[in-house]
This record gives sequence, C-alpha cells and structure tokens, in this order.
Amino acid sequence: MVALTTGQVVAQPMLNAGNIDEVIKAMTIEEKVNMLLGCGQSFGGEVKFPGTAGRTYDIPRLGVESAYLADGPHRLHMTKTREWDSKTYITTEFPSETNVAALFDTDAAYQIGQAIGAEVRDFGLDVLLAPGVNLMRSSLCGRNNEYYSEDPVLAGKIAAGFINGIQSEGSGTCLKHFAINNQETNRNNNDSRLSQRALRELYLKNFEIAVKESNPWSIMTSYNRAQGLYTCENRDLTETILRDEWGWNGLVMSDWNAGKDAVASIKAGNDMLQPGQQGQREALLKAANDGSLDMALIDLSVKRVLEFVLKCHTPNGYVYPNETDLKGHAALVRQIGAESMVLLKNADNTLPFNPAAHRGFAAKRGVALYGVTSYEMVPAAMGFGGTNVGPYIVSLVEAARNAGMAPDMTLAATYKKHIAEKNKENYPNGVPAFSITAPLRASEWVPSAEVLAENVKNNDIAIITLGRTSGEGADRKREHFFLTDEEKDLLKVVAEAYHKVDKKVIAVLNVCGPIETAAITEYADAILCAFEPGQECGNSVMDVLTGKVNPSGRLPMTWQVAFGDAPADQNFPADYVFDMSMFARAYSKDAAEKAQITKAPELVRNVDYTEYQEGIYIGYRYFDTFGKAVAFPFGHGLSYTTFGYEIVSSGINGDECQLEVKVTNTGDRAGREAVQAYVKAPKGKLDKPAKELKAFAKTKSLEPGESQVVTLKWKTMDMA
Repeated sequence: MVALTTGQVVAQPMLNAGNIDEVIKAMTIEEKVNMLLGCGQSFGGEVKFPGTAGRTYDIPRLGVESAYLADGPHRLHMTKTREWDSKTYITTEFPSETNVAALFDTDAAYQIGQAIGAEVRDFGLDVLLAPGVNLMRSSLCGRNNEYYSEDPVLAGKIAAGFINGIQSEGSGTCLKHFAINNQETNRNNNDSRLSQRALRELYLKNFEIAVKESNPWSIMTSYNRAQGLYTCENRDLTETILRDEWGWNGLVMSDWNAGKDAVASIKAGNDMLQPGQQGQREALLKAANDGSLDMALIDLSVKRVLEFVLKCHTPNGYVYPNETDLKGHAALVRQIGAESMVLLKNADNTLPFNPAAHRGFAAKRGVALYGVTSYEMVPAAMGFGGTNVGPYIVSLVEAARNAGMAPDMTLAATYKKHIAEKNKENYPNGVPAFSITAPLRASEWVPSAEVLAENVKNNDIAIITLGRTSGEGADRKREHFFLTDEEKDLLKVVAEAYHKVDKKVIAVLNVCGPIETAAITEYADAILCAFEPGQECGNSVMDVLTGKVNPSGRLPMTWQVAFGDAPADQNFPADYVFDMSMFARAYSKDAAEKAQITKAPELVRNVDYTEYQEGIYIGYRYFDTFGKAVAFPFGHGLSYTTFGYEIVSSGINGDECQLEVKVTNTGDRAGREAVQAYVKAPKGKLDKPAKELKAFAKTKSLEPGESQVVTLKWKTMDMA
C-alpha cells in the first residue's frame, strides 16, 4: 500500500505473470531505468553468489525479484568459497564447445546442457550466459574453444541442442555474441565489415538456426561494431532481423560494458545494459525525463526484462540444495570427452593398444609420457567462461594408472622438475590461477640419447602430448599455430628411438584449435586430437587409446597446412599485440582515460576494422572449392571399425528435403558413425561453394554387422 495524499491509499500491484503491464505503470521513472541496467558484478563481499556475472534489479515494493546470471559455457562460473561460509562450492568443468560440436550429435549436446542446467538450478542461480555460437572464421581467434564450428549449420544445431538441454531444467540461457564477433583483438571497437551475402549465409545463419530450434530466453549482443554500428546500438540486428524476421520475442542484453551510447542501445531494442554503469543510468534518466527517449520504448524493454525474470527459479521461490550431482556429471564428462575426440591418424592399427600385461610375464605395461601437457593437461578454455580451476584435472599419469598401466615415474619426476623451473622463470611472482590471455606454458624438454635409451628399455609405448590454450581477451598469434623447434625435436628424437626397436609413438593433441601437423604426422604412428575434453581429460584420452571407447568425433573445422593458407588469414591480427586489461572497457571518455586503456592507433587494418574480403569462402567452403590442400578436412575422423552406407530413400516433400541412409558396421568393433549430408548447387548466376553441409545425424553404438537407418532433413530454402 502507498499513501498518495492525506487519507488516500491505493494498493500496489505485486508482480505476477498476469499483471506485468500494471506493475510497469506503478513504477517510477527511476525504477524503470534501473530495470534496463544490470545490478553490478558479484565479485566478493556480502553478495549472494560471489564470482558470478551479477543480477537484474529488484523492486521489493512491487514484488520484483532479481534474476541471477552466471558465466558459461562449459562451467558454471562462481567462486569456490564465500565469506563467513565454511562450505566449498564445486562445479563441473565440462568439455569445451569445440568438443561438443565434434560429436556431430545434438542429443549429446542436449545431455551436456541438461547437466549444466541442473548445476545452475541446484546452486540457486537462474541463467547461464551461454552458449557462444560465433563462427570460427580464423583458426587463431582467442575464443574459438567457446564456439562450435566454422560451419553455421553444425554450430546452430549443436547450440540448439545445448540450449534445449539447459532450459529443460528450468534454467535460462543467453545465446551470444550477436553478431559477427570473430576476433578478440580490440574487440570493443573493431568494426566487422562484410557483404550482406556473407552475413546472411554464414554469420547470422548459425544464430537463426539456434533461435528457431531452441528459443533461448535471452540473447547477448557483442562488443564489436557491425558495418559501423556497435551491435547493441544496431536496430537492424536486434529488431529487424532478430524479432521481425525470425519472430523471436525474448530479452536482449549487452555484453559487459559494451557499446558507447546507452540511449541508442535502448532505442535499438537492446533491453538491458550489463553490468550497469552510473553514466548509463544518468544518460537514460535524462533522456526519459526530457522526452528524447520515448517512454513506450522504455516500457517495452522493461516488460521484456520482467517476462525474463518471471521465468527464473528465484522469483518462483525455488529452494535450491546448494549441491549437485558431481559424480554423475563427471561420468558424463568422461564419456562425452572420450567420444568427442578425433582420431586423425592410425597407421597399421596402432590404436587401440592393450593395456594388459604382456611379454610373457605379469608386469604392467610401461608407458612413457612426453610433453609438458601430459602432466599439465588443459581441460577447457581460459577466460571468464572457463578458468581451469574446476574441481580437479586428471593427468595422463593418473589415467594410465587407472587403466592398469605403469607410467614411467622417473620420467614424470624429470618433467615435474622442468615445469617447476620454467614456471619460476616465467612467473617470478607465482603462477596465476587465472588469465584472460593465452598463458605462457613451460617450453618443451627434449630428453638426451641416454635418457631415451633407458625410457625405451623400460617402456612399451610412448605418448607425446602437445598443448595449446587460448582465452577471452586475446587472440592467438601466428607463432601459436606453428610447432616450436623444441616440439619438433621432441617428436623426432622420441620417434627415432622407439621406432628402432619397433615400438609405437602416439601423439595426443590437447589443443584449443588447429596447429601445424606436418612433423606430427611424419613421426607419430597415431594421432588423437583430444581438443579440451573437460576435467576428466586424462581418463577420457586413455579410454580412447585403450579401446574402452571407440572415438566418433569429427573435425568441426578445417585443419590447414599452414597459417596463411586460408583467405581470412590475410584479414586477421595474427601478429598484432593489443594490450587490453581485464576490464579495460568504459562508458565515457573520462572513465576510459582513468582506466588507462591502451588504444590502438587510428584505423589500423584488422585492429580498428576487419574486412571480410573472403566473403562466403571460409573453412572448407574455400579449401574444397579452390582445391587447396589441407592437413585434415572438415568432418574428418577415423574409427576403430568401418561403416557401409546405403541410401534407402531421398526426395523433396513440399519445402523439406529428406534423405534416409542405412549405416552398417562392417568392421569387428562396436562404434558410432557421424553421417554428414552435403549439397552441391547447380551452376547459376551466383558463384557457390563446391559443397555445403546441410544436415547430419549420429548413429547409436552399432555392434559388428548391425545396421541403423538415420534420417537427415533440411529445408529447400536452406539451399538458396
């Protein structure tokens, strides 16, 4: 109740799904403006969920409660400990989005989404700021491991599966980063310039598929400009395309501290500005009071915010247990992590190898682990969405023991000493637990001939693990694509030593994206690309190497021979060092100067603006069309068994194309197959790629001789 004048009292509406308009009418202008802003980030002190992205505003007098937001995509990001709280809050480190895409399996994406959606709910939060669905335009983009693929169909459909899984648990999602956010260098000011055709066929198609097949609760605009306008200030994106053309009616929020003009953002249909700044509040209040910002637009955005909030757990009184099924989720991570790995090479059936006792006596099979990454595996991306500080990381040493083998502990001790020395050299003040830029990794140690001779004598097989990581805030550099001299030397000397006595060498690639593979292919008998498979990484790798799991992953991106082979490489900041502190993003010029932001020179190509001169020819669309050699093609992946295909039926029914394919396991091991349907367009007025992925399906695990008919569907307009 509120008193208006002496003796006059009216009832205040309390928010529910049936009276949103009434509640908006009861709000003051200040309250309405607050609803258009985030309520700060939750980094410590007396906040409800420390380490999360923040919350929406509450208005207790009107029954408006906050919705709580947390970063993803492969981990519910929050601080493990809280002030005045003895509990430890552990969340699961799930596989990277690249791994999930490599499955070519929307059901598996749903399972991962379902598990992380349960963790969001169980820990009292409401919305995961995920998934990221931007395309892998360049192999060096710092956030590629938070994205799915170079192909919009694969990216969009896997994202839809993930979103549907999360939202099945009553938790919300925020599809991001809308749109054309394909580099981290100067991400807050870079202008993406491209043709309408490339925009529609590639860089919006992934979002369109995800929106139409999963209806995410919210969408996050990106930091960059698109055709000159910041995306959060671009009405063509947020209203004309997203809402009018695609028919979506959810909440649009900005990325954290994105854009420059708060009023322009609301006018464009960007409903909520995160994490909320005082300068934005003042600008919006002024515009609301002087009429330069139409109150009808304010009310519309406030209504979208309230509709969003009412979907959430918190306003619906959910009593959360503050614990979750960590054991069950770890088992899922191990399974999905293993199945998503891509077997790139398997000469003479090197894999799987038998971990059991051999050579006529009961000794455990000895395995020599080479490479720094064998001992410091990378479970997922660096950055706000994945900080590599999950509950644990399973190394290959632990995993080999779990598999019944004997890792060479003398070799392990040597690596432990080497890593400690290099960390002290690289980080004199201590190794940081978190960095938004690609962290320095200890340079490789190359064993001497004497050490190798002893290793070869004591072990039956060699595993060389090579690692790369990246993260939010910085792109990888050209040098990160190529192998270092130490890595090449390591491959050469280990292979020569083991091959002399007819012992095998396996390369494991624990990487965030493509790297140079010529030397790896030359020296390794088998190559397993693990990408970043989550907290159970060592166990997942060993499950594949020993045949416990038959790998069924397929590459969701093309692996080029050298950086520079793809036309997009010529329009990417591969050698530019851009200094951006973690929060070097500000609303006003004064704030920017106070934050001491390092600004790039005016109009530096690929830094201040990026021309997408390659048009529609990214990834396999370029390499296949122009006959350019690749290291490994998009969709590639070997198996421990073989499959036969038979087209059962095909045709067009109305506006839908359908293809039924009978898949038969023709080998001698159980396994799953990823069926991919590509379309080659007839010659017309427009140039077209040699082929384009239009649909895919994953079989169940087929026993030898077993068959399954899978159905692939796509719209005729998908071929336009």
